[in-house]
Amino acid sequence: MTIAQEIEVLIRARYPLIYVLSYEEHRVVEALRGICRRAQRQCYLWTETMGLQPANADQRTLQPDKQSRDPFHALEIIRTSNESAIFILQDFHPYLAQQYAHRSSAVRKLRDLIGLLHTSYKTIIMVSPTLELPTELEKDATVVDYPLPTLEDLDRLFDQVVENVKKAAKIDLTPSAHEREMILKAALGLTLNEADNVFAKCVVLLQKFDVNLIVSEKEQLIRKSGLLEYYHSSVGMGDIGGLDLLKAWLQQRVHAFSQKARLFGLPAPRGLLLTGVQGCGKSLAAKTVANLWRMPLLRLDVGRLFSGYIGSSEDNVRRAIKIAESIAPVVLWIDEIEKGMSGMRSSDSVDGGTTARVFSTLLTWMQEKTAAVFVVATANDITTLPPELLRKGRFDEIFFVDLPDAEERTEILRIHLRRRGRDPEPLITPVIVDKTEGFSGAELEQAIIAALFHAFSQERDLQAQDILLAVEETVPISRTAEESISALRVWSALRARPASARQRARMEAFMQEREQQQHALLRAFAGRDVDDEAAIADQD
Repeated sequence: MTIAQEIEVLIRARYPLIYVLSYEEHRVVEALRGICRRAQRQCYLWTETMGLQPANADQRTLQPDKQSRDPFHALEIIRTSNESAIFILQDFHPYLAQQYAHRSSAVRKLRDLIGLLHTSYKTIIMVSPTLELPTELEKDATVVDYPLPTLEDLDRLFDQVVENVKKAAKIDLTPSAHEREMILKAALGLTLNEADNVFAKCVVLLQKFDVNLIVSEKEQLIRKSGLLEYYHSSVGMGDIGGLDLLKAWLQQRVHAFSQKARLFGLPAPRGLLLTGVQGCGKSLAAKTVANLWRMPLLRLDVGRLFSGYIGSSEDNVRRAIKIAESIAPVVLWIDEIEKGMSGMRSSDSVDGGTTARVFSTLLTWMQEKTAAVFVVATANDITTLPPELLRKGRFDEIFFVDLPDAEERTEILRIHLRRRGRDPEPLITPVIVDKTEGFSGAELEQAIIAALFHAFSQERDLQAQDILLAVEETVPISRTAEESISALRVWSALRARPASARQRARMEAFMQEREQQQHALLRAFAGRDVDDEAAIADQD
């Protein structure tokens, strides 16, 4: 059942008050006009500027009805009308808000009217972009969330635009089937008016339909929300050193959100959790996903979800989810997720359970979501995350990103030197590679930057000695947080996939060495050799 059919059923069932949530007044009104035509009912529109007017009249020639512009007078006209009609009240919600001086009178007038509508063929439909429903009307009103245009709606609009361009400019901009699918998916989340505007913008600027230009239009939606950040990701696979297993996993799923994948029987990927040592490329990998899959990248700042008003935090997470779903397919990046969830266990005593409710909503959505929202979460300390977040169904895979080995460090140094216009071959020496053992990718980058500053201050070009000096002055995180990194490696050895093949070999060697150390400690603690246990047992 479509949303228009659902509203038609409510009207035929004599629901007295229907509250339609939508920014697209024109689209909702057109659907309601169609319902009235099929049901042979009259249709009236009310606005504060024009008053109560026939919906089928030419709006350009209508004159304002001064009397019915008053909301109380308009409700009185509805009460005394004998017509079988639908009355559409546009932006009536300010008269139901707490700050409206005569709110109680407006609510009382509506409650009186609702009792009469039950026994008539009259229906009031409020159309508004925000929900402002007083407690007094909660049991009488039926709230309908009018969705944004579907692919079919956008497809019809796109056909109209292509046909209009062909007639007006004599240019055929009909794309291939694959390009058409990409264009329409890029436009998902826009209203019909927004989609029409951006299609026209493509024609004017480029004389073709460009996916990147259409996606950039969605940035306006994100900026207005204040809950999500839109990232322009230009990071590619070549900007990440190592992580070959993670790269292969992502490469396999490049076309996973296409219709071809659906017909093949594949579900859309759900998400990815990246854990590991700080500064080893987890956030960089999140940005790479969006660029590789040619999808918008949204960053969810968990701190922005929380508000001082009761119920606002829970509403914020629902709004953030709704925005992400409205522009799907999209990559939703939650950076350092463990920091946002750190207060879950003590939430009841600290914040009245707000943190627990916020993340309960988020976890339920991650499990049940059907929209093409791919969640990429990063965590430095995964041991603090609740077990329910880590189970299958919320994330497709958990990858562990460890410190780079010699080959990976060489690759990372090359990337950063090339990015800064330097030939890496004469600058990267075996000594530098050996000295950087235990360095993260971020520390390697900072060593290159420090070396460049040193060379710049002496008014000469960069030399290998500058890099070596910067490396020797750096204390890597592998030394300052050695115990926590070892604990993280132990946790990940049995619970996560390594992000690179060389990392897998290092992890196996690390676990073998750890087992040998534990075995030696047990023998030392017992004060005897394990091989002598049988003889000692016989003596006992």
